[in-house]
Amino acid sequence: MELEMRGAPVAKALGAKLAERVGRLADEGVVPTLAMIRVGDRPDDLTYERAATKRCEGLGMAVRRVVLHQDCAQEELLGAIREANSDPSVHGCLLFRPLPEHLDEAQACEELAFQKDVDGVTRASSFGVYASQSLGFSPCTAEACVCLLDHYDVALDGARVTVVGRSLVIGRPVAMLLQARDATVTLCHSHTVDLAGACREADVIVVATGRPNTLRPEHVRPGQVVVDVGINWDEENQRLVGDVDFEGIAPIVRAITPVPRGVGSVTTAVLAEHVVRAAERSVR
Repeated sequence: MELEMRGAPVAKALGAKLAERVGRLADEGVVPTLAMIRVGDRPDDLTYERAATKRCEGLGMAVRRVVLHQDCAQEELLGAIREANSDPSVHGCLLFRPLPEHLDEAQACEELAFQKDVDGVTRASSFGVYASQSLGFSPCTAEACVCLLDHYDVALDGARVTVVGRSLVIGRPVAMLLQARDATVTLCHSHTVDLAGACREADVIVVATGRPNTLRPEHVRPGQVVVDVGINWDEENQRLVGDVDFEGIAPIVRAITPVPRGVGSVTTAVLAEHVVRAAERSVR
């Protein structure tokens, strides 16, 4: 491995540019404001909430937390979303997902105004990603992958990229974002025949399956760049691991993201950028 692509330097660089934009908005009397709607107290939601709050407030932005009981009714959730939609001082709204099973998540996502949908959960935002139009925003983690590759000067124009995972949260949107950058993208999944072969042919591999050790040494070759989006808890070793066998693959490939301290570090910076962009759109 020539390079471990950590997220902190990427987030720092993004933050420096954002601070300037936040300052310009402040001159116009505008404070970019993020509303976060959380149902219950899932540990991963709380972790992300703390990280996002620290990132945004550190840039001079404002954060409003709306916390609903785990057993809240659908109408209560929709009411919180409508309140964020109608408040002109709220520029972006983050709805923590997945929601409890008794709630209609699809309806909740569609209730959100796409102009404030800073994590790409609405159909309008999805259309924007797939049509390469500035409509809504792309999912933060998917965009974070592209930001990380850009920061480390990984060429995308003409590159062969294999994306492993086809979720609407990461796999499919990151494939579209990479295509928009003129990469040639192969989208793989659990039913792909000869996954190892498809991965070895790529210049860049993005893995987002939610399963540890999806990518193993037999899937890679020297010279490749690997982006690991996974966050999994290894019960045996009591630690966080990604979807990639880091110890087995790192000695082979040219560059790889660690877990933790990789893509996740960039995601909150992208979220903050989306809120700032939404605030800029509101005054332009």
